[in-house]
Amino acid sequence: MKAMVYEGVETLAVRDVSKPQPSAGQSLVRVSSAGICGSDMHAYLGHDARRPAPLILGHEAAGVIEGGARDGTRVTINPLVSCGTCQACLSGRENLCPERMIISMPPREGAFAQYVAMRDDNLVEVPDAVPLDKAALAEPLAVSWHSARLGLAALDPGATRTALVLGGGAIGLAAALALRAQGIEDVTIAEPNKARRSFLEYQCDEACVPAGTGQYGLVIDAVGYAATRSAASALAEPGGVIVHIGLGEDTGGLDVRRMTLQEITFIGTYAYTPQDFRDTCAAMFDGRLGPLDWTEQRPLSAGPEAFADLRASRVAAPKIILDPWA
Repeated sequence: MKAMVYEGVETLAVRDVSKPQPSAGQSLVRVSSAGICGSDMHAYLGHDARRPAPLILGHEAAGVIEGGARDGTRVTINPLVSCGTCQACLSGRENLCPERMIISMPPREGAFAQYVAMRDDNLVEVPDAVPLDKAALAEPLAVSWHSARLGLAALDPGATRTALVLGGGAIGLAAALALRAQGIEDVTIAEPNKARRSFLEYQCDEACVPAGTGQYGLVIDAVGYAATRSAASALAEPGGVIVHIGLGEDTGGLDVRRMTLQEITFIGTYAYTPQDFRDTCAAMFDGRLGPLDWTEQRPLSAGPEAFADLRASRVAAPKIILDPWA
């Protein structure tokens, strides 16, 4: 089969590799659409030790089951697999399982390929009316759904029902959509890239600013750099909540003194639970997350160029979806 293989820092190659063989409890999925995630970009830049070369990246995918009892079923993939028996799993927080694994991390190859093998429990059926390129957005949408859920649960009933999202990429846009679907109407996205800001304003009808000003009850950092953490520290109102999703860099930025004196809650969030993933899919399928028409489609053969374009900030759309069969 054809696959795009990460071979070293800023080096990708589309070539023939062995087709995966599903083991017991798994299905073979013919991948129709696979999205490029920020974590794929981190690996591409050599910033993710969890993803050493050579490796097939990609974990945001949808396709059709090939073979077995569910042959022909259209599915979107929850790429996160947990043990199911530890305290985290038994308490419904499978995303914190110490044995968790995600496709695109060894030993599990990723979805920038024509086929991927996946555990049956991690495959969510997609209605015929939902295109698979939109169904591939389930994973990044679930990340933001989980973050919005935790942030809103921590928000004091007396807090201002306003939210600022730092970063207008796929996770930031998805966070804005998830916040509205979960009851926050006043949401602003801070995005410094002018082309992306224009895309969000005119294609997605989002309220966008170059940088946040004022005070907000809830601030979601979908970037995760010292500069955005500094902004979040300054822009969260007294008694407000900061939700941190981004993994841009590890340290710096937080104004711990202000957060302490103003009793600002900081929540780190990672991935999603299986229930979050299912809830996200339900919200996608019934239209609560909007038309999801903010992606750019390219063939897998153009994947290396897509990564280079993202690296150079030449992409306005929040998400590039690759088609392994185009």
